[in-house]
Amino acid sequence: MIWLVFAIAAWAIGWWVNVRLARGGPARWRPLAAPVVFGVTLIAVWEGVVRGLEISPVLLPTPTAIAARFVASLDILWVDFVQTVLKGALSGYVLGCGAAFLIAVAIDRFPFLQRGLLPVGNFVAALPVIGMAPILVMWFGFDWQSKAAVVVVMVFFPMLVNTVQGLQATDAMQRDLMRTYAASYWATLLKLRLPAAMPFVFNGLKIGTTLALIGAIVAEFFGSPVKGMGFRISTSVGQLALDLVWAEIVVAAIAGSAFYGAMSLIEKAVTFWHPSQRN
Repeated sequence: MIWLVFAIAAWAIGWWVNVRLARGGPARWRPLAAPVVFGVTLIAVWEGVVRGLEISPVLLPTPTAIAARFVASLDILWVDFVQTVLKGALSGYVLGCGAAFLIAVAIDRFPFLQRGLLPVGNFVAALPVIGMAPILVMWFGFDWQSKAAVVVVMVFFPMLVNTVQGLQATDAMQRDLMRTYAASYWATLLKLRLPAAMPFVFNGLKIGTTLALIGAIVAEFFGSPVKGMGFRISTSVGQLALDLVWAEIVVAAIAGSAFYGAMSLIEKAVTFWHPSQRN
């Protein structure tokens, strides 16, 4: 009963703090404070409800148990992080987004490619990762290369579509002005069309950050060496070590948030002139 009272009190305090933040007027730190308060409140309620209702740790471990397992398994979590995020997700992300960007420029330069490549890309994007992952694992082996291949397939089409759309974002008057200055295609591309396309490009890059991590983890369920986040999650579920599963989920959440946040900071620095970046 004490833990249930603790959960109710934590929820009430979190609600009260968020109401005060909402009424307090604008401030630079308020956009960060609100999600932090929500996260702390959620963890406190989680702890109180699980302990108060005596939920089995096999079904749902407490945050304190997850934190303890996290600290005790730092060496394992680091090896899995390197294997899945740095080798699989990041390398596939760079290859997939880079190839999509170059092909988007080629499509913009030669419009007939748009009629041939975009339908193929749409078809590939519609393929489920669960169906593609086993095939790519058989083609590229059980190490991180096959996971990078899955990530390439997942991030390629969103990046391609966003970049093609961005390169077409300039209006006719702007392009006519560049022709008036006798600018070549490449000068127009570098000085007008690519800068105008940057918001679309970064939209594709930010979408790819989430897809890359999901693709790398899911691909490890279909074949992996004895390391990796997907491998650890699948084996830990079989061993009923749910605290380690949640520790891996925490690592994935932190890595995904940091990846997305890094792209957002780069976007803000590159597209500072765009209305979406104005406060």
